[in-house]
Amino acid sequence: MDGIKLEVQDFLKRNGIYAGNIDLEKECQKFIDEMEKRLKGEESSLDMLCTYISPEGEIPVNEPVIVMDAGGTNFRVAVVTFNEEKKAVVEDFNRYPMPGTQGEISKEEFFDKIAEHLRPVINRSKKIGFCFSFPAEILPNRDGKVVRLNKEVKVRDIRGQEIGANLLQALKAKGLDSDKSIVILNDTVATLLGGKATFPDRLFDSFIGFILGTGTNTCYIEENSNIPKATSLAGKPGYTIINMESGGYNKAPRGIPDITLDNKTVDPGSQQFEKMISGAYQGSMISEIIKKAIEEGLFSEEFARKFADIEQLTSRDVDEFCFHPYSNNYVLSKCVNHKNGEKDRLVLYYIIDGVFERAAKLVAFNLAAIMLKTGKGKNPCLPVCITAEGTTFYKSKFLKTKLDYYVKEFINEKLGIYCEFVKAENATLVGTAIAGLLN
Repeated sequence: MDGIKLEVQDFLKRNGIYAGNIDLEKECQKFIDEMEKRLKGEESSLDMLCTYISPEGEIPVNEPVIVMDAGGTNFRVAVVTFNEEKKAVVEDFNRYPMPGTQGEISKEEFFDKIAEHLRPVINRSKKIGFCFSFPAEILPNRDGKVVRLNKEVKVRDIRGQEIGANLLQALKAKGLDSDKSIVILNDTVATLLGGKATFPDRLFDSFIGFILGTGTNTCYIEENSNIPKATSLAGKPGYTIINMESGGYNKAPRGIPDITLDNKTVDPGSQQFEKMISGAYQGSMISEIIKKAIEEGLFSEEFARKFADIEQLTSRDVDEFCFHPYSNNYVLSKCVNHKNGEKDRLVLYYIIDGVFERAAKLVAFNLAAIMLKTGKGKNPCLPVCITAEGTTFYKSKFLKTKLDYYVKEFINEKLGIYCEFVKAENATLVGTAIAGLLN
């Protein structure tokens, strides 16, 4: 068994994807350099988008705020109030199909539909928090300009439109109260704020929002004095949440399968970090590695023949093998279920294990770099709160255990920094409510 493990390790090394070759301290510094460049307005693979949203301030109790959440499939509306215990109370919750997912519509129709969905709750509050989970340039007045929508949502002429201003116009056209304050934010920022509200009686040194699901992104809290590119914040005391768009980071060490996969995507060269760790690309990444391993003779001819019948490998297929390696019900398990398949089974296991080992180290330096740059989390009694969301983070068999190891070994022991992962219930709705109330 050890011989097979060493054989796989040598294969991973030859192809530039061996986790053991990642120098965490060196990678942390590279990540920090990219952060600092973009905060100064220089060229960088990290967007470091200024949200103009402050996490500071006491959450007001018993004050309702209207909350909207626009995602790839659903559009959710609710009214959220924080009670005396600072717990979120969600009322008048409704879910609708996301406008633009049932056929292409105009931008006027898009905002008209949203205004109509607001009709039942429009008089509940003067404040609206709008979680817009698509790329948007946030403006100093906390409105947001649409950069683009994803392929499932089709709206004509929406690019460059200001979300809040258009919505207020649509409300006015319907004769509804348009005297509203609207704050636009994305799901990663909402996740950070949702974590802030989860434990109101606990003290943390700072907060990070981290998403690792279909895609990946990170946001954190930065001092205004450290954001030279945001001229409207210059000289203003306080803090602002930075949406890093960390999936676009392009300085992580890539191997042969990373480059092969990247070249086959619709956007070669972009979102390199996301392609290395997120669920959307996990199946394709492991498929490329398996093909290379077949080419180099690590698998039997029987395995190669069966694997050739798989049209597309998904992250779910990978998870199913990890949990059920001896089952005959799942595509990868079937590939190793033959007379002399035990070696194939172990080779496959060690390859997948190696991919997650690397992913855990990549996530570790992403998070460590933020804490190093901000100088937060040095006191173990005041850790940094990392609110994590996403199926890849919570449901994959290997990732969280491996990440916990690097948090302890590298972040705690070597760097002397402390953090705690939390899962916030209704993080998006709660975080969006906080943004609407405090900004």
